[in-house]
Amino acid sequence: VQLVESGGGLVQPGGSLRLSCAASGFTFSNYAMTWYRQTPGKERELVAAISGFGSNTEYADSVKGRFTISRDNAKNTVYLQMNSLEPEDTAVYYCARWRYWGPNEYDYWGQGTQVTVSP
Repeated sequence: VQLVESGGGLVQPGGSLRLSCAASGFTFSNYAMTWYRQTPGKERELVAAISGFGSNTEYADSVKGRFTISRDNAKNTVYLQMNSLEPEDTAVYYCARWRYWGPNEYDYWGQGTQVTVSP
């Protein structure tokens, strides 16, 4: 199993970024996929989750209405569209696979991609 994130970078407050996570080594549509984020000194936080065929999604309260998770099962890729970014969104963002639907059901992680929101 391999998960490779991309799309992070530096953006000004109010800007947008789209993160991608390319998956390989498993049947992608069989698994829910998620995005987490972490800042130094804090626990990793679930940002968004999407079920195998996209029928269910879940978001952290702090990103509802600003972030959108989606997936393309033909490309084995999950995305996180981040709009109206705030400095508080600065973190390393990780893609993770869930074995089952639930916040602690992760089993594989990507290496992370840094998102920095700063003037």
